[in-house]
Amino acid sequence: MRKQKLVMVGNGMAGVKTLEELLKHAPDAFEITVFGAEPHGNYNRILLSPVLAGEMSLPEIMLNDIGWYRAHGITLHAGRRVVEIDRARRIVRADDGTEAAYDRLLLATGSAPFILPVPGRELPGVIAYRDIADTEAMIDAARQHRHAVVIGAGLLGLEAANGLVLRGMDVTVVHLGGWIMDRQLDQPAAELLQASLEAKGMRFRLQAQTAALLPGTGGRVAAVQLQDGSTLPADLVVMAAGIRPNTALAEAAKLRCERGIVVHDTLQTVTDPRIYAVGECVNHRGTAYGLVAPLFEQARVCANHLAGHGIGRYTGSVTSTKLKVTGVDVFSAGDFMGGEGCDEIVLHDRAGGIYKKLVLKENRLAGAVMVGDTADGAWYFQLVREGGDVSALRDHMMFGQRFTQSQLAGAACPG
Repeated sequence: MRKQKLVMVGNGMAGVKTLEELLKHAPDAFEITVFGAEPHGNYNRILLSPVLAGEMSLPEIMLNDIGWYRAHGITLHAGRRVVEIDRARRIVRADDGTEAAYDRLLLATGSAPFILPVPGRELPGVIAYRDIADTEAMIDAARQHRHAVVIGAGLLGLEAANGLVLRGMDVTVVHLGGWIMDRQLDQPAAELLQASLEAKGMRFRLQAQTAALLPGTGGRVAAVQLQDGSTLPADLVVMAAGIRPNTALAEAAKLRCERGIVVHDTLQTVTDPRIYAVGECVNHRGTAYGLVAPLFEQARVCANHLAGHGIGRYTGSVTSTKLKVTGVDVFSAGDFMGGEGCDEIVLHDRAGGIYKKLVLKENRLAGAVMVGDTADGAWYFQLVREGGDVSALRDHMMFGQRFTQSQLAGAACPG
């Protein structure tokens, strides 16, 4: 019996997780071919920051080396970018002319960094921060140059800035928003984190808009000009101002894309049931996810359907963020900003570097945000997901799960 042909475009974490799950369910169902634009196996992109900081090496972050593909009979075309999908003939074509036929096609093209459309963006020394090549370029720049500017104060930008500080560069982070990590933290939490980062040598320009990148005498970037006319010295500029789903290939193949490749709950594209998509390139029920947990949930469902079981459904994810940002623990989940109709319980210890806020709405935990002490993050996240009545927990829950449960147990057994 002829095996079906499965071709995967993209060799990142979500796509390879799908293959791992598929091999568990149906190891002999497909003849698998993978195209990856990078000349490597599959690696943990999240760990690029420790590599930049000098805490890990590139071999340590590999998840599936070249030998893994060979051991599972997978044909890997590493360093080859797919440039065309011929849906009529069911063939994909790479930039070097390599072709592969498919019965099922899995798109795992991930996301692309958003490059600010400002003059000078193509100068040498201006890079994004998405892959191994970017990381190596930053390490090399830190050996030769002194001044760096990171544009964007989200998680990725802060990790890039921290790594460059540790490698001896003077680093300024430029951010359009009023506070750092404004998608994951409220302002008091962000200010506490910023103070910690400034103590490590990082500098910040908030509510600042980049107007242009200016060259030096050798043609390399030398300065960042802000909208207010001021300039910052910059031998290296790292663009970390966000990501966009990488849909160019899908759009060229006339697949429906709306800020991501639109998929059903089965992870099949709404346009062509032979074509699946997972990961950061996907738009599921109007949402594109950039965190690992939802992408792995998609991978499991997609693998279930590729294996022919047909029982899984991906209905979306409730997300939380638990991170160690340059040595400082942060956590957020749900509606942590609060607002009208919400109650807030806040603990703010500036000297101790601890901030916690719980947001309650209609007697349920709607969201939480914490800096410094995130030990109970998983418990708060569970309460947010379950959406149950927390009235009985309210007086104690700020102090964590163990304390709350001990108080409830004591109240139940007064004698």
